[in-house]
Amino acid sequence: MVSSSDTTDSSPDSSPKSPSGPFSGVSTVSATAVPAVEAAEADGGETAPGCGDALPRIVPRRNAGRLVAAAVALLLFAMAVNSVARNRAFQWDVVGRYFTTSAVLDGLLLTLWLTGVVMVLGFLLGTPLAVMRLSANPVLRTLSWGYVWIFRSTPLLVQLLFWFNIGALYPRLGLGIPFGPQFATVETVNLLGPTLTAVIGLTLHEAAYATEVVRGGILSVDAGQTEAAQALGIPRRRVLRRIVVPQAMRSIVPTAGNMLIGTLKGTSIVSVLAVHDLLYSVQLVYNQTYQIIPLLMVATLWYVAVTTVLSTGQFYVERHYARGSARALPPTPLQRLNERAATLRTRLVTATAPDARSAPEDRRDR
Repeated sequence: MVSSSDTTDSSPDSSPKSPSGPFSGVSTVSATAVPAVEAAEADGGETAPGCGDALPRIVPRRNAGRLVAAAVALLLFAMAVNSVARNRAFQWDVVGRYFTTSAVLDGLLLTLWLTGVVMVLGFLLGTPLAVMRLSANPVLRTLSWGYVWIFRSTPLLVQLLFWFNIGALYPRLGLGIPFGPQFATVETVNLLGPTLTAVIGLTLHEAAYATEVVRGGILSVDAGQTEAAQALGIPRRRVLRRIVVPQAMRSIVPTAGNMLIGTLKGTSIVSVLAVHDLLYSVQLVYNQTYQIIPLLMVATLWYVAVTTVLSTGQFYVERHYARGSARALPPTPLQRLNERAATLRTRLVTATAPDARSAPEDRRDR
């Protein structure tokens, strides 16, 4: 605290009067001392002679528990990386040799194709089912609910095996009049191969989850939006297409991105149908070379790489649809890196500045 005798003249007329009452013992600071202290702080934290010491710098309290937890986590991470890198059983030379072979790349392309087709067809089927769930028609609402109930209650592997053996139930499939004559028939065994069976099974399974995703996104839109559109006389279909769905995308996109990543990994289950996806292609190789661990690491690295790319794309899509709900968009990874680099650069400049090094010495001299 700076006393009045340090900042005012010695004449009785110019000295400030002490307040009476319970605060009479508290020293006061004249109006001329405040600008002097502020100017000194702007010059490097030093105050001019007669103005007292500079205001103390506020330093956040250090959290010892957080530092210990971070150190333990880094130690465990370093131990895991060292164990994986120096373990000869992984045979990293074999991993590098098979990582870009034609068999593995062909399986990867089929996995990506299967993922894209299943997601598109799943949402094309799931969106009408979601509208049916929200319909006032009890028949449509019940049928949609029954579809979701059946396909969400059955394991995916059971569904795939069922569709793979559908020929035992329906040896021939025909096209004709319902409950009447058929114009064309085809053998089910010749129509449904392993790849088509995988597409059908995965699509019907994902459509059940896509129905709930779309329904939840539509319900997340404020009811006042629909009421205002109806008050303006806008048709119901146009309200759904132009008003409700664009706002629902804010809730649909994050869940749909998680579904996409889950579908990518879920396609590995089609290997039981002898579909030549990434996992099945790797299995064919290690069944001949008996190098199981290295080939499984090849598949793992490819799944991790593709999932990382999809997660990055999901981040930017979510950021795009968050423009209407957030005042400031979340920073991108590159922006965060630039902010941290700028903060570190500022700290280094402040720590190495001549005024910053000489300030503590001047204080000790005084």
